[in-house]
Amino acid sequence: MNSRRHLLLFLLLIELICAVKGNVVFKVQHKFGGRGKGVEALRALKAHDSGRHGRLLSAVDFQLGGNGKPTDAALYYTKISIGSPPNDYYVQVDTGSDILWVNCKDCDRCPTKTDLNIPLNQYDITASSTGKKIMCDQEFCKTVFTGPSSDCKVGMACEYGITYGDKSKTEGFFVNDYIRLDQVSGNLQTTIMNGSIAFGCSTKQSGDLDSSSQAVDGIIGFGQLNTSVLSQLALSKKVKKVFSHCLDGRIGGGIFAIGELAQPKVNSIPLVKNEAHYNVLMKAVDVGGQSLDLSTDFLGYDTSGDTIIDSGTTLAYLPSGLYNQVIEKMMVQQPDLQTHSVEEQFKCFWYNGNVDDGFPVVTFHFQGKILLAVYPHDYLFEVRDNEYCIGWQSSGMQSRDGKELTLLGDIVLSNKIVLYDLENQTIGWTDYDCSSSIKVIDDVSGNIYSVSAHDITSCSSLIKASVLPIVLLIAILLNSIE
Repeated sequence: MNSRRHLLLFLLLIELICAVKGNVVFKVQHKFGGRGKGVEALRALKAHDSGRHGRLLSAVDFQLGGNGKPTDAALYYTKISIGSPPNDYYVQVDTGSDILWVNCKDCDRCPTKTDLNIPLNQYDITASSTGKKIMCDQEFCKTVFTGPSSDCKVGMACEYGITYGDKSKTEGFFVNDYIRLDQVSGNLQTTIMNGSIAFGCSTKQSGDLDSSSQAVDGIIGFGQLNTSVLSQLALSKKVKKVFSHCLDGRIGGGIFAIGELAQPKVNSIPLVKNEAHYNVLMKAVDVGGQSLDLSTDFLGYDTSGDTIIDSGTTLAYLPSGLYNQVIEKMMVQQPDLQTHSVEEQFKCFWYNGNVDDGFPVVTFHFQGKILLAVYPHDYLFEVRDNEYCIGWQSSGMQSRDGKELTLLGDIVLSNKIVLYDLENQTIGWTDYDCSSSIKVIDDVSGNIYSVSAHDITSCSSLIKASVLPIVLLIAILLNSIE
């Protein structure tokens, strides 16, 4: 979801696959992939971002498709199979939320049609021989709500309610059932693998979740909490809590893998402790080599602890004081360039040249002298021929203590490997060709295997997947944003 959606599990706000011994292949697609560029896409993009602002043994590789262009994106979704017998569900991939949920049979206001050219399905627990409701006194329910509910009675289901930043909401109950995956068992060979996982069954929805233009079957969260798919797999010793992604901002698709990264090497920094999102400490920002003023006296707040790395968000959101400085410095080389507003939210201009020649690189500095460089072709996007809009946005978002947030989305993270190591509570990155491949480590044998980039916009993408015994493969059409 794109400025990541904040979960409200009942009154608890959560702010922004079992045993696997091989690889698993999924098809993942970008929600708005193929719609082309144009100002019409911007309205849905910004609304999506706004809604998002509001959670040992194998590796997992997700085949990627789509692109990170703001005029051609909004979210990424993947296909999973659930139940016995299995049925397919298309779910939005979100590293900023912490549970998996799908629409339930006879759900009130759940979508029955979509403009995404995918079939929609509703989970029926009575049709699955392995599906079981999770009761309010069971451990998973206690984990979700950080303790037993005082209203819990024998035989009562573990119910939930999730409210996102755009005020859309899903309500329902938690279920435990099998997920069916295509486990990679050799070079371009797969076998069927089943695994048990807890997830939400949505019985009622409101807001944009039932929109026919954006509808999918649910959401799969890759956040840090114990309720996420990643955490559940790690708890059962199926995977390590380590994953990486490489979003190809040039030709689309990319790489998304769960498992230890052997190559390329990245420099990592600690995650800020006790945060729901992937927060890091930012030390400085420069535009074209010229440092900006991040002092508390100048900006009126401390930016360092409130920088969130969020691949579910398309754009980049900066505190107002920092935003104004970035815009001013990036336009210095073009003093005669006139800007105009598109959709009343985007600062845009007409430009005939090569943007990388006419505008500066924006570089974020983090502790340990770790840099994150953002190039003009990343932060400027073409909405019509020679009309470019600026991907930097003034955030207007605040942390719980009232500080303005810095949220770095896909325009910053594209064309880089980003490694999330939750085992060691670190995050790192490096510039990389996301159309190539990476190498991951098989923890059982110690062998190193290649994982290729994917773009499932073409039918041939599935045979691009390289083998990694003990590696799960998933395809994702990445959004231009979540």
